[in-house]
Amino acid sequence: MAEEAVKPIIIKRVKKVSGGGHHGGAWKIAYADFVTAMMAFFLLMWLLQSSTKASLEGIAEYFKMPLKVALQGGPAVAASDSVIKGGGGRDLTKKQGQVKPVDSPKGKQKLVDIKDAQRALDRAEAARLEDLKARIEKAIEGSPTLRQFKNQLLLDITTEGLRVQIVDEQNRPMFASSKAELHPYAKQILKEIGQMLNGVTNKISLSGHTDAVPYPNGEKSYSNWELSSDRANASRRELIAGGMDETKLMRVVGLASATLFDRENPLNPINRRISIIVMNKKAEVDAMKDGGGVLISSTATKSDIGKAVQSR
Repeated sequence: MAEEAVKPIIIKRVKKVSGGGHHGGAWKIAYADFVTAMMAFFLLMWLLQSSTKASLEGIAEYFKMPLKVALQGGPAVAASDSVIKGGGGRDLTKKQGQVKPVDSPKGKQKLVDIKDAQRALDRAEAARLEDLKARIEKAIEGSPTLRQFKNQLLLDITTEGLRVQIVDEQNRPMFASSKAELHPYAKQILKEIGQMLNGVTNKISLSGHTDAVPYPNGEKSYSNWELSSDRANASRRELIAGGMDETKLMRVVGLASATLFDRENPLNPINRRISIIVMNKKAEVDAMKDGGGVLISSTATKSDIGKAVQSR
């Protein structure tokens, strides 16, 4: 019908949303990179602040070193003995280049000075121990208690320091047979020695020793190992009772018959002894390490060794 109204045409516009702009996620990636870079920057600044000067110099030297030298070893490119003198450049005849500290006269002189200083310290310490040995020997002669037992007091210098050994005699043992009970005279000796040792700054090593007579039940239960340890601790208590500062003791061990005084006669009573060592600095450092400290064999002569006995 002509009179029918014409229906209007409706046009619907749809706005296309793209992933860009402030509604997208690209800016997040850029921001994350920025934050990561800032974190790395502040971490680097913190490391530089907390590192020592020596560490910073070491890091700088590391980055100066060529990659091949760092991985495979060998002289640096800029070394004074390198083919490329002075680290390269137009003038290959240049003599100026990297010089190792030990290659320079000052570096060699410094090493010599350090070695000389160490030798001087060792000589001074050895002289102090020799002086201590002489003073103890004089004190033994001047003490009515110790003078009568001087044949049982052996003093010598070992690589560990000054060693004072209290040994058994055939008819005068320090301990009750097969026990860790000190006889009265042995207690007096240890107390007197404790007073002497309290005047030195060195650390003390204490070890107990037995002869090679085994227990009837062997090594399965109580043996010479336990006996020597118990005797060493009994001696420790008497040294402290005599006035020695207990903090001076660095090592107390029982060695059974592992280090015999008279190796040719394992049954000799002189093998039953208490060994007290006034340690030098090197021995103190070694004792602090695992497995450190080695007992040195005696320098006494055969005339110091008593007669063999059959009982412990």
